Parts: sequence; structure tokens; C-alpha cells
Amino acid sequence: MEEASIKDYFHEANFLGQDGSLHTLRIPVVQELARHGIKDLPPNFIRSSSDHYSSRASCDSDALKTFPSISMAKLRGISESEGRAVELSKLASGARQWGMLLLTDHGIACSVLDGVKDAVKGFFGLSFEEKKKSVGSYSSVDNMGYGRNFVKSADQPLDWIDRLTMKAAPKGATDGLNVWPQRPANFRQVMENYAEEARKVCDELLHALAESLSLERRAFSQFLEPNESEISVRVNYYPPCPRPELAMGITPHSDPSTLSLLMQFDVSEGLQVMLKENQWLNVPWPNDALLVIVGDLLEIMSNGITKSAWHRAVTQMSVERYSVALFYTPPSRFEIGPVCGGDGSKEEYKNVVVGDYLQHYYKISPTTSKQAIMFAKV
Repeated sequence: MEEASIKDYFHEANFLGQDGSLHTLRIPVVQELARHGIKDLPPNFIRSSSDHYSSRASCDSDALKTFPSISMAKLRGISESEGRAVELSKLASGARQWGMLLLTDHGIACSVLDGVKDAVKGFFGLSFEEKKKSVGSYSSVDNMGYGRNFVKSADQPLDWIDRLTMKAAPKGATDGLNVWPQRPANFRQVMENYAEEARKVCDELLHALAESLSLERRAFSQFLEPNESEISVRVNYYPPCPRPELAMGITPHSDPSTLSLLMQFDVSEGLQVMLKENQWLNVPWPNDALLVIVGDLLEIMSNGITKSAWHRAVTQMSVERYSVALFYTPPSRFEIGPVCGGDGSKEEYKNVVVGDYLQHYYKISPTTSKQAIMFAKV
């Protein structure tokens, strides 16, 4: 009886087969699998031993000591020129070498962050039936809603994750779509409030990053028109996994954004970044810091000076983990390209329309290496 009840909890994913026909796949809801206390991992979640995704993280203590952490308060401290110069240097180094950095003293009120945490935990605390009634799923519209994405075949290994996706900006982006949970009742309000505060932080970071690279202050932010730029929200829930060494929370990927801003709560381990070829490192990310990730679009804008991070999420046996990612992106109709650094360097990237790049990214994902960015290479 219990086994049959587990099978009743599934997401549906549609994909095109090699013959061009539409296929529908039923994917188990991992939160329900964990809730029912399964001991064995379902076969469609198991990574093969030869799969490079399964390689363990390195314990390179010297590399981890250099992981960049930036104080937003010091970046804003115009009167403390020496301290600000140090932060600008760390910002440039983090964007160049790691493609990500920690952000402390960011100024977003604890009440705003706590509101997000409570809303997210409130939603995932609902029964599966209540969640499905509360919000829809739209695989054909930017994979928004409650469900799965990047399912391209019946035999690909699945990620051990449940997720919720919507757009917090621009205004009206989700009109007519049931992508915002109705429960908790304040879910949309607290998430949109957080997104607006996060936008301010991202704009400040882009201005500071341009300065640190000796570029004009609005070199990057010029593409992020305030009334049309997009802020997509992805809520990730990773329940306890019975065999974490066999599964993956999120497949390795880069973000198709300018910047991504992440918060997490309860558990501070699980995200890994590839620093060198096949060398994965655990990101030292405390819960009181936000994480900034360089996206593919910023790599294009910077002509490859900054590098989008190739990263993944791993699973854990005895704990659950939540994260909320905001993806800050120019309007789809905008054309972006390398900004001039004034050093006469050769352009490695070409101009691309944001919507075209995103369409290409989603079409080929998931990939086994950082392939999507080749779309913009000269």
C-alpha cells in the first residue's frame, strides 16, 4: 500500500524524442520519497560510476583560503578609501578566478530575509496535493511553477531536487499564469520585496565591478534597464537522500544570467564549484552571507575577463537544504556584447540578443561541460 502511494506523487515532464514526437515522463517527487523513508535510490536518480558528475570534491585548503568574501559596507565606504580599494581588488579577483564570491554586510534587512525563509518553508511544508492546488506548472513558459526542468530523455539521470520557479520582474511578467503560490498567502509579496532589495545590491555590485576593472561605472548595468530587466526566482529544496554518493542535487551548470544572487538557510553545505579541470571544491558559504555568481551574460559583456562559474549541488543523507536563487538578466530583446576596456584587447565574444542566448541555453541544457557560452564566442 505504501509503495503504491509513493507512485501517486509525481511531476510530469514533456520532451521531444529523437523522432520528433512528444513524450511525457512521470518523475517521482523527491520530497515524498524522502518523507516515506525510502532506503534505496530509484534507478532514474542514480549516476553511473563513470559519470564525471560523481567525482568527489577536493579538499584544497589553500584554494579555499582564497575564496573571496566581500563586505558591501566597505564597498560603500567612500570615506575609507584604503578599505574600499581592498574590497574592489577582491571583487575583481573573485569575478575573474572563481566566478563567485560571498557577500556580507549587504544591507538587506533580516526581516526581509526571514520573510523569504518562512514563506519557502511554509510552501514546502504543505502536502503535495496542497502544493499542486496552490501553484501551476508551465514547462513551455520558462519552466515556471512547481515541477521539474531540463528533462530531455527518459534515460537521463535525474536531480534529487524539488523546485519552484517564477519571475519577480518586470511587472506583469507572470500575468495570466498561476506560478505564484497562493499559500502561504504572503509568498509573492515577500519574494517581490526581496527581489527589489536584491536588485539594488546587484546594481551596486555591477558598478563596483566595472570600477575594479577600470571600466566606466555603468559599463555592465547599462544593459539592465530598470523597468524591463528580468529577475527570475528559483527556490530549490533538497530533501535528505538515502544514497548521496550516487545522486546529484543539481547537475553541473553555469547560470544564463548577468549576476545570480543566492541565499540559503538551515544547512551551509552542498554547493560545489569547479576551480580547475575536474577539481570540485566545496563552497565555504555561511548562512549569514549571500552568494554572488557570475553568469554567462556577464562573461560575454566583459569579453571573458570575468568567468561564469561551473557549479553543482550535492545531496546529503540526514539533512534537508533550501536555497533561493535570483537571476538578474537584461530584457530578452536587448543586444549585449563586450564592453570596451580601452586596452586594445581582441574581442573574444560577439554581440548576442539576450533572448536568443537564453533559447540556445535551454535548448542544449543539461550539458557535460560549459558549452552554451560557445554560442557567443567569435
